Amino acid sequence: MRIVLLGSPASGKGTQGRRIAASLGLGYLSTGVLLRENIIGRTELGLAAEPILARGGYLPDDLMCPILADWLAANDSSSGWVLDGFPRSLPQAEFLDGWLAEHGSALDAAVVLEAPFDVLLRRIRDRVECFDCRWSGQRSELSEIGNCPKCGGSAAPRADDCEANFRNRYAEFVSLTIPVIDFYRKGGRLTSVPATGSKNETAAIILGLLA
Repeated sequence: MRIVLLGSPASGKGTQGRRIAASLGLGYLSTGVLLRENIIGRTELGLAAEPILARGGYLPDDLMCPILADWLAANDSSSGWVLDGFPRSLPQAEFLDGWLAEHGSALDAAVVLEAPFDVLLRRIRDRVECFDCRWSGQRSELSEIGNCPKCGGSAAPRADDCEANFRNRYAEFVSLTIPVIDFYRKGGRLTSVPATGSKNETAAIILGLLA
């Protein structure tokens, strides 16, 4: 299966994307993690992305599409994949459809995670990420000494997780990604999932719909 995972910031795309991929034996790409790793590594991509992400913006299509094409060329096997964070604009969605058509395949499903704005804002204020394994979750999920519950590594709020940044990213989501959601809905490929329950509840809904 080839699946794209859509949703606003803090809707749970990273958590659910990894779960879907692990449960169905699929490859997984988080564009957010990829970009943050490049920023830490001070690569050419990271240097270009850093000021854009710092103000809560999305990378332009002419930068993101080649990144995605490179990843697909290396990872588009018969087992399939889950994309988290791409497409984030209508041109990116059209690019993905075109790339898949050129390679004799097609998208199987677009899953959108839906949650009210106040729930998203509350999550952002309490979100932390592990520097080692890139687990992401809430402070309440950390170990007794404040470490990652998955690998025991150090966890802290992401550098881009301030409220002003979140509001900017949410506005970008409404402007750029809502048209993507409408695009997949009109094409009969969209699956909407409420993302207000626990991680396990949300995962069970998604996997039930994809089965």
